[in-house]
Amino acid sequence: MNQQTIDVLGYQEVLQEVAGFARTNRAKETIEALRPMINKQKIERSLNEVEEAVKILKISESVPIHTLDEMEQYMKQAKKGLYIRVEQFPRVLSFISHCNKLRQFMKSKTFVAPTVSLYAESIDDVSELEKEISRCFRNGQLDDHASKQLAIIRRQLSLQLSKLKDKANMMVKSKKFIPYLQEKTISERNGRLVLPIKKEYRSKINGTVLDTSASGSTVFMEPNELAETQADIELLRFSEEQEAEQILYTLTEKVLDQEKTINIAMDTMHHYDVLFAKAKYSLLINGTTPLLNEDYMIDLKEARHPMLKEKAVPLSLCFGEEHRALVITGPNTGGKTVTLKTIGLLTMMAQSGLPIPAKNGSSLHIFQHIFVDIGDGQSIEENLSTFSSRLVNIIEILKETNDQTLVLLDELGSGTDPSEGRGLAIVILEQLFKKGATLFATTHYSEMKEFAERYEGFMNASMEFDLETLQPTYRLLLGQSGKSQAFDIALKLGLHPKLIEKAFEITYKNTHSYIRKHEENELKELHYEKQIAVNKFARRGRPNKERKAVKEKIAQYEQGDNVTVTSSNEKGIVYKGPDAQGNYIIQVSGEKRTINHKRLQLYLKAKDLYPENYDFDIIFKSKEYRKAKHQLGRKYHEGLTLETEENE
Repeated sequence: MNQQTIDVLGYQEVLQEVAGFARTNRAKETIEALRPMINKQKIERSLNEVEEAVKILKISESVPIHTLDEMEQYMKQAKKGLYIRVEQFPRVLSFISHCNKLRQFMKSKTFVAPTVSLYAESIDDVSELEKEISRCFRNGQLDDHASKQLAIIRRQLSLQLSKLKDKANMMVKSKKFIPYLQEKTISERNGRLVLPIKKEYRSKINGTVLDTSASGSTVFMEPNELAETQADIELLRFSEEQEAEQILYTLTEKVLDQEKTINIAMDTMHHYDVLFAKAKYSLLINGTTPLLNEDYMIDLKEARHPMLKEKAVPLSLCFGEEHRALVITGPNTGGKTVTLKTIGLLTMMAQSGLPIPAKNGSSLHIFQHIFVDIGDGQSIEENLSTFSSRLVNIIEILKETNDQTLVLLDELGSGTDPSEGRGLAIVILEQLFKKGATLFATTHYSEMKEFAERYEGFMNASMEFDLETLQPTYRLLLGQSGKSQAFDIALKLGLHPKLIEKAFEITYKNTHSYIRKHEENELKELHYEKQIAVNKFARRGRPNKERKAVKEKIAQYEQGDNVTVTSSNEKGIVYKGPDAQGNYIIQVSGEKRTINHKRLQLYLKAKDLYPENYDFDIIFKSKEYRKAKHQLGRKYHEGLTLETEENE
């Protein structure tokens, strides 16, 4: 799957949401690096594991998974010849304890998760190591009895410290020292006991000055009577430190002896962390395990886009038995693009071993490639227009497509001259179909609907529109080509059926009766008579001069309307107008011409050709103009101006 597909379908956002349930950084990285698989057995095994993990979570959510980041660091540290430090061993002990708990936890879940629970059996028993570490530590510190030698050293150290304190206490109470003391207290400097002596009496005391007060009036002296004992204490402390290091080295050696077991335990813990993150995500989206097929079938039952959550309208689709290409039509914001993204994203999720938000029984084909062309995709770096950028992408899709490819195309051929865009769209669809691709394409072009009706292997579909509420329902209707809802809406709102029939004939060069619909809608005949009578009166009741003005009324076109220049039968696009004389600026064959409305005839309305809020600068303005406009829209550029490009 290429990066474009991953970005456009929102696949990475799904993985990030799954990773949010993982406890370890290593598992988060593994999940975010997931990519769709093509091996059916591997995918099915992965999906079955998640299904078992979900069953375990429904029994107990407290799966004993330990963080691995610190443990991996300690193992690397030990292999470099450095001992695991005192403050680190409690974390090692916690990890080992969780390994034993995980084995016991999974042992009790064998009946609901025979495969998943089996992985825990790969963790060997390390209870002896756990006991040894526990014996050597108490309250996060090395215990006195971690070794016989340490116990002896600490006992001697305790006796010497007690002896030192007794001697110091006797000195501050002694008549020999009282006259020279600043106060009757014992202080400590650099780990040694000292007496606070008045500065002027420092020569009266045999000893060493270790510090001076901020004012300089007091010196802190170590009398010779204490120095010998304190030297013995320092020696004992050095011996204690050496013995502690020896114990830590020995324990680190025991941990390294179990390196293989610990590495297997960490890998198992990591696998469980990834697995239960998937399972928690499955519960979040009410996911199910899809069936996998190699028969090009896409059978989705009430599927929902995972990022839309409760806002998603369920999509049901059974496609692929007799057809390989689906052309979807419907109004803007009717759900066509979401339908494409849902099909593509759920296929990628399933092939990544993730449950999908759909009803049980949904089935998906395993594709080697998924290519998409959806949305703007404009390349700022290469200064390509939307149409050019999308065409570059489609050319790449044409090169790479084979019979194991799913291709999703949104509004194929849009962004350029409508007549040329329609031709390109049909040719591209036909070529992709011949290369064996499974195709889903959305369009506004009626010619593409007609092509799909004629071409074997193609099927039309449309997004449903509710004429009662005048709103899209976002439901996909297979086997039906979408049609413009303008006439039905006009009838619903009360326009005379005869007028609608005439409009239909002008548009489709065919006849269609709306009288039956008129009767079903129970619209009053009097309402229609008023519509016609008013218009007849307006034409007959005015003086000749007013009638002439009405006759010469300027035809109204909107920017983007596709019109025919009657004198030359050329197709053009309305850019600007009309002026007072009824002249429009029309873009024909890449140049702008001023043409009177009398020489123009409407071919297709802009709203039927372009998406809502379409940026017409792409058609009418140069690359340099659009670039300057973009820069000025962001911030002021000295000396940069926009100059009109209209050839009036």
